[in-house]
Amino acid sequence: MSAQRWDIRDSYTERADHVITHPNPSAVSLSVRASALVFSDPKSQNLLSLIERIATSNATALIIGETGTGKELIARHIHSLSNRKNGPFQAINCGAFSETLVESELFGYEKGAFTGANMSKIGWFETANGGTLFLDEIGDLPQSTQVKLLRVLQEREVVRVGSRKPIPIDVRLIAATNVNLEEAVKAGRFREDLYYRIKVVPVELLPLRERRGDILPLVEHFLNVYRSKLNTSEHKLSPETISLLMEYPWPGNIRELENVIHRAVLVSTTDTLSPKDLNLPKISFNASHVITDEHYSVSTPATGKISYEQQSSLYKLESVLEELFEQGADNLYELINGTTVSKAFEHSKNNQVHTAKLLGISRNILRARLKELNLIA
Repeated sequence: MSAQRWDIRDSYTERADHVITHPNPSAVSLSVRASALVFSDPKSQNLLSLIERIATSNATALIIGETGTGKELIARHIHSLSNRKNGPFQAINCGAFSETLVESELFGYEKGAFTGANMSKIGWFETANGGTLFLDEIGDLPQSTQVKLLRVLQEREVVRVGSRKPIPIDVRLIAATNVNLEEAVKAGRFREDLYYRIKVVPVELLPLRERRGDILPLVEHFLNVYRSKLNTSEHKLSPETISLLMEYPWPGNIRELENVIHRAVLVSTTDTLSPKDLNLPKISFNASHVITDEHYSVSTPATGKISYEQQSSLYKLESVLEELFEQGADNLYELINGTTVSKAFEHSKNNQVHTAKLLGISRNILRARLKELNLIA
């Protein structure tokens, strides 16, 4: 088994041209996004073939994949292979803007359009003119913005906030999501007409656990990256380390793999990385949930087993919490708890019974908390 895995790594050395890296690694160093992508696994090679076929068209593409799988890197690769490669590539996270700001960010605004608009500003669509606009987490767009986005895609023009003059644009849109948009459509959170408009070419990016042939090539890449950054000697992998890397389910996908290798290079006292350097225990995943040996399913004391998708979401949540801890926000527990309850209440369309069931608490406890948050009288 170990010899076979070393062969995979050796073959990667010959396929170094198939590594895609983010042009600005520091921009993703503290995020949950992937900074590198390879196409060594047969499933990844099929994906690369699809990308090469669709890249030269102007068709709108929808990239579907979990957090940390490399959706932005796929979008950048499509752009680099397209006839627009000499034009701009703009990447926007739709969840990064408040509902009141997202339209002015996407479509621009005129001077005096709202309080604080002291000058005109072009939006991201105009900035990407002649190139590609990548809208990550498009499922986070408010419905009012979804309507305007649909019109932009149909008419190929934008109207800045505070203006009535349409501005022609020549932009290829690539969208991405880590949620099931079909379910969002059924729940009324995402417009059906927009969904079919952006899903002209669906591109499914599998999680790392389903393309294990990419694991060791990625490990080799990250070893080289951090050897250069940290000015360390070349590290090798013990057979036991290789087995653990290949068998672990990687709920945080490529981003988690990079973090693990970074840490291993930092803490290792020898030139050979051992399983303990990876800090990936076979039983305990972290203080709140456990990975069992059978199929690496995850269980928690309160809820039992959870799916890989939930596991990935937990990793994303943990990354956000780490950022909040680093920022040292005041009343952090109250902030997190209040946000959780209010978002669950909103998700349940202000239905207290459904919210209590969703959170796994009694309705009386929920009502008391909602009153504290001034969400009910």
